[in-house]
Amino acid sequence: MTVTRSAIVGCGSYLPKRVLTNKELALTVDTDDDWIVSRTGIQKRHIAAEGECTSDLALAATREALAAAQMDADEIDLIVLATATPDQTFPSTATAVQAGLGITHGAAFDVQAVCSGFVFALAVADNFIKTGQSKCAAVIGAETFSRILDWEDRNTCVLFGDGAGAVIVKAIEGEGTSDDQGILSTHLHSDGRHQKLLYVDGGPSSTQSTGFLRMEGKEVFRHAVTNLSAVVREALEANDLSTDDLDWLIPHQANKRILDGTARKLGLSPEKVIVTVDQHANTSAASVPLALTQGVKDGRIKLGNLVLMEAMGGGFTWGACVARM
Repeated sequence: MTVTRSAIVGCGSYLPKRVLTNKELALTVDTDDDWIVSRTGIQKRHIAAEGECTSDLALAATREALAAAQMDADEIDLIVLATATPDQTFPSTATAVQAGLGITHGAAFDVQAVCSGFVFALAVADNFIKTGQSKCAAVIGAETFSRILDWEDRNTCVLFGDGAGAVIVKAIEGEGTSDDQGILSTHLHSDGRHQKLLYVDGGPSSTQSTGFLRMEGKEVFRHAVTNLSAVVREALEANDLSTDDLDWLIPHQANKRILDGTARKLGLSPEKVIVTVDQHANTSAASVPLALTQGVKDGRIKLGNLVLMEAMGGGFTWGACVARM
């Protein structure tokens, strides 16, 4: 039986030129390089320039993804952009990207699931393609988290950075087995009881201000390792796969200790985990596509590889996607 699958045919990324190292941070906040590296694995992060918006980052990443896919922008009929730091309250940042690409057809909208946003956006695009409502989608994760950080709070400001990653997802026909190219399945979860463990203390409806990111780090860590390992197992079991079948795990780059703890709980070799948190810090919805693109660019992720992407974010939200490249 022939089935329609969503194949990832191109990846792209963009990181702002400004690099902020741990040593530079230590000049303005009570921290040091050893403290940050030992607790998070982060060495540096990229910071958007003044006037550089989330849509600018997203547009650059999408253009690179289109070039990698050897496609023109007018072939895109859907743009799903994951972000918690939109350019404006409305319209959506996705429509700014649509305009920047010169596209006047199809649909463009944002998805807000914080750090899980890219996985959620990929699931949305996959379902549009499987139902025949889209033939080719740009799925983007883009953030300027530096704009919502309290730079006097060393427990949060050291953790985050800015960036964008994008993939081009195209409808292809397959046999319906795990050997087919394309997205095999997506798995999404939310639990709103834990909103106050990771949130921003502002918003247009509540305070009419942007606010700052607030986090209960130890509790977030505990939930992250449990939820992420559970959703990875769920995704593997849904496809009758095991961790041995995976070529690469592409996790949300929140914290090196979370990455290591999840891998240990799954019994997965660290050599199979794509890690970029040391170079990019936590870029929220951008972290998974940034890591995916890095793995493709440096030749680790190859055509035919089986990859599993997973993430957890504020809300809580968490999810996973299994795909054959």
